[in-house]
Amino acid sequence: MSVQQSELSNGVRIVSEHMPGLQSAALGIWVTAGGRHERVEQNGIAHFLEHMAFKGTATRSALQIAEAIEDVGGYINAYTSREVTAYYARVLAGDVPLALDVISDIVLNPVFDPREIEVERGVILQEIGQAHDTPDDVIFDWLQEESYRDQPLGRTILGPSERVRAFSREDLSGFVGEHYGPDQMILSAAGAVDHDALVAMAERLFGHLRPRPALVPDVAQFIGGEARHEKALEQAHFALALEGPAYRDDAIYTAQVYSGVLGGGMSSRLFQEIRETRGLCYTIFAQTGAYADTGTLTIYAGTSGEQVAELAAVTIDEMKRAAGDLTGAEVARARAQMKAGLLMGLESPSNRAERLARLVQIWGRVPPIEDTIARIDAVDMRAVRAFAEHVAVSAPAALALYGPVAAAPALADLQARRAA
Repeated sequence: MSVQQSELSNGVRIVSEHMPGLQSAALGIWVTAGGRHERVEQNGIAHFLEHMAFKGTATRSALQIAEAIEDVGGYINAYTSREVTAYYARVLAGDVPLALDVISDIVLNPVFDPREIEVERGVILQEIGQAHDTPDDVIFDWLQEESYRDQPLGRTILGPSERVRAFSREDLSGFVGEHYGPDQMILSAAGAVDHDALVAMAERLFGHLRPRPALVPDVAQFIGGEARHEKALEQAHFALALEGPAYRDDAIYTAQVYSGVLGGGMSSRLFQEIRETRGLCYTIFAQTGAYADTGTLTIYAGTSGEQVAELAAVTIDEMKRAAGDLTGAEVARARAQMKAGLLMGLESPSNRAERLARLVQIWGRVPPIEDTIARIDAVDMRAVRAFAEHVAVSAPAALALYGPVAAAPALADLQARRAA
């Protein structure tokens, strides 16, 4: 499989990978404009805009957008993250031109009908309400806010209800004008696709766009803090974040191996000690997330109000213990899990198109998969132990607690335990 990459004269980037034997393709437009690109008064507008893309264009109604794709058995959707907004589809090979035409239409020609804005405003307010009623969703928003307090990266993607209620048609079109330039667009496709045909279609659909300077978001800084929300729930939800490397930092591979050892699966340390040995929880995991300029290692678990203090203490103890006795076998297992997850994911054209877009966003190119595997294989026990010690002792931390958490330790207590 070979990756091909092109760029239009106005800056629109096209990346694709033909996958022999497939009869379908995944494709989409990834716009490098997400939650962290919003000003404080715009918080939630990138997500609102994503919703409005499907509510009608100059040539298609909302129903016609859905029917155009579903009439050929395809699938279309979108999402907003903190660094990108994506509009994507999965269709049969012969319907790639149709899918790209529809996607370009919703990205470039939304009409922002005032009636549809009000309908979708209600939908988003319901989405916000649903998130607030889902403890293991909302706790990560609180954790992000404490990690990056008073910064764009710390704000919720959905935005606060009061801002969503106030957004106008002019606010939506203004955000498009600020952030939806050709330099911010990546057309990515994988599966039964022809690169030259994609470039020709992109030229026809996007070639008229005029370049505009990209607005660079402020550099983020992990601050750390504590959010504690007591509520009569069945479980106490515990989430701990520690500062990690950015995605261009070579240490990102070490961080990912470490999070795999600590809480990446059933054989991980946290799972074995906290769930299997002590029976303190049903769900517990650790994961690494990264952005352009910072990153986080996150640990999450749900337990009872009576056991949350023990769970928190054991979590810190396991982090500290890993710095001293983490083994080569554990590192090898975590590396194998990373490589298997990566390679298995590449069997899906949707995952592959997502990965291509993400790599072009990060690096401006798609490094060979062999390079990524080599970087994972280069992570050794000494590097992971050193990273584990940094995380356990000195990395800035944030804590979020939700539910019956009166007995839970404060962040200061956990910091003292880290330093002991």
